Amino acid sequence: MEQELELPSDVDSLQKMLRTLTRDYRQLQSKHDILQEQINLLLHKRFGANSEKYRAEQADMFNEAEAYAEESDETTAETATATSEVVAATENASAPIASAAQPGQTVPVKPGRKALPAALPRVEIIHDLPEAQRRCSAGHALKEIGTEVSEQLDIIPAKVQVLRHIRIKYACPCCQAEVKTAPLPPQPLPKSNASPGLLAYLITSKFLDALPFYRQSKQFQRIGVELSRGTLSLWAIRCGELIQALCNLMQEHLHQYPILQMDETTLQVLKEEGKAASSQSYLWVQRGGPPDQPVVLFHYAPTRSQAVADQLLQGYSGTLQTDGYAAYPTVCAKNGLRHAGCWAHARRKFDEALKAQGKAQPKAGKVSKALIMIQKLYRIETQIKYLSVDEKYRIRQQQAVPILHEIKAWLDISLTQVAPTSLTGKALGYLANQWSTLTVYCQDGRLDIDNNAVERAIRPFVIGRNNWLFADTIKGAKASANLYSLIETAKLNGLEPYRYLHHIFKELPKAQTLEDIESLLPWQVDREHINSGWKNG
Repeated sequence: MEQELELPSDVDSLQKMLRTLTRDYRQLQSKHDILQEQINLLLHKRFGANSEKYRAEQADMFNEAEAYAEESDETTAETATATSEVVAATENASAPIASAAQPGQTVPVKPGRKALPAALPRVEIIHDLPEAQRRCSAGHALKEIGTEVSEQLDIIPAKVQVLRHIRIKYACPCCQAEVKTAPLPPQPLPKSNASPGLLAYLITSKFLDALPFYRQSKQFQRIGVELSRGTLSLWAIRCGELIQALCNLMQEHLHQYPILQMDETTLQVLKEEGKAASSQSYLWVQRGGPPDQPVVLFHYAPTRSQAVADQLLQGYSGTLQTDGYAAYPTVCAKNGLRHAGCWAHARRKFDEALKAQGKAQPKAGKVSKALIMIQKLYRIETQIKYLSVDEKYRIRQQQAVPILHEIKAWLDISLTQVAPTSLTGKALGYLANQWSTLTVYCQDGRLDIDNNAVERAIRPFVIGRNNWLFADTIKGAKASANLYSLIETAKLNGLEPYRYLHHIFKELPKAQTLEDIESLLPWQVDREHINSGWKNG
């Protein structure tokens, strides 16, 4: 049986007890709200959708674990008005753009099946009626009046063949001493039996299609070819070393353009001196270069320290766009770089807070307000995507800057109303800490609103890492970084990766001069010639 609480008899003591209990209750409620947020977020990550898409209609479905003081009626009304405005705006922005119909034409409501690519070879299979059926019901002979054609997509499994290099030898019948043999063209991996085509296939399968070498080894085994996982790994390392000169030139090219994006992701290397096999290393990723000659570079490093960023940015001057990792502001200050932030990361903090709230009584809260205002900024970016640099700058100054002022004024008030340890408070804190960098994109039309371009470049590596899990050695990690760099840069420059790698592994061993190597860079090769290779089989 619970012991009954003894209450003091005088009013002053009762008031003091009430204040103490109220304070303790608020602290417990705050802890409860934060723990509930964490539970909701974990449940969402485990069972919910991963998309960060947000519709403004969601604004009145959620409540935050936020300030002890309620927002004023005026603030709530303002948020509701903003919600209704952005509902219409986002619905219009997200609606598909219909093709304009010419007079007398109709736009098909439901398009038919997409035609198979015209460049694919066609194998004709003729279907004819038997002789006995080429007569009508009256017995007259039928006359051919045309054909009816339908197409099916077919595939021939990978064809493996052996290239026999037969080198003709000559000797003088008179001297019977001097012998000349036709030379073998320079090979990508001397003394191995791997052709440029096989290497391109292996590298593309792992670093583009995320197929680990042990699975590739089993595939070859099924067709009677023994290629061990160790052999494939060794070949990949040698290929990564072969293209080092190209990667060096890509690094130089990257630093010639004054806009650069950076990010980093984890990589586990099993055999790393001084580190446990379970420890984390990193791939640092840079994306930049002129818009028509983009470059992505992956760089292996054992740590995420500021020293790595200093090394990668040596000799670079311009604007560096990153997420909120603490090392970057120091690096930018040290190297005299302008630092631009990432609105996608700021938005992601509020998105997590939204997912963590759980359903509650209808209320237009701070998280929804933040997402609505950020969504306005992104809607502007959608509208100006294909405009010139100067036009982007002008429209951002006219339309985005006033929204930024609105966000900043709202942020300053909200910081005083929200528990800083809640997810909403952390999102507001991140926004405040990064504010000076988040406004930089409006100062230069060449900048993106976020760092998503470099994150997209990282995504193929992350997908691959989920399959092959780790690198065995440092040499393997460095080779992987080079190969990812070349493949992702080739993709950005409109090249079909397998055909480009086939071309590189065939021509790079022949290169004698710097000009020879430069001619093999992704933006220097004949794109049409490279990409037409797959069409011609």
